[in-house]
Amino acid sequence: MSQVDVSTSIGYALKRTTVALRAAMDAELRDCGLSVSQYASLELLAGRPGLTNAELARGVFVTRQATHQLLVGLRQAGLIEIQGAGRKQRLVLTKLGAEQLADASHRVSLVEQRMLTGLTGEQRAELFSSLAKCAEALSEVPDILG
Repeated sequence: MSQVDVSTSIGYALKRTTVALRAAMDAELRDCGLSVSQYASLELLAGRPGLTNAELARGVFVTRQATHQLLVGLRQAGLIEIQGAGRKQRLVLTKLGAEQLADASHRVSLVEQRMLTGLTGEQRAELFSSLAKCAEALSEVPDILG
């Protein structure tokens, strides 16, 4: 029986990076009054206004039930609004949502820059390409932006 060597495991390195990135994003977004999932939702809606609840859930990697709770918080804060009813419901940012997103996005950008500090531009491009290929190979990771 083979065993993963955590000292050389890509999966383990990815998990460590994910946990560290999430913690750094949480710390920055806390000052904006947002969770990482709320921030991700605002980013997706800024890029693709009019998403459905199900599309948003897939895009932020949460269940449809979790999306409902997420949307309640974003609506109560006045950051999104729901247009239409039933199956025709679509989600859009409000003006306040766009303003809060600008601040949050800047903060997250600084976190990402800090994370990538030791990499050259070429290494960053290679990392991005390699991670995209890994996600594609596993094929269950949705790419709603593409």
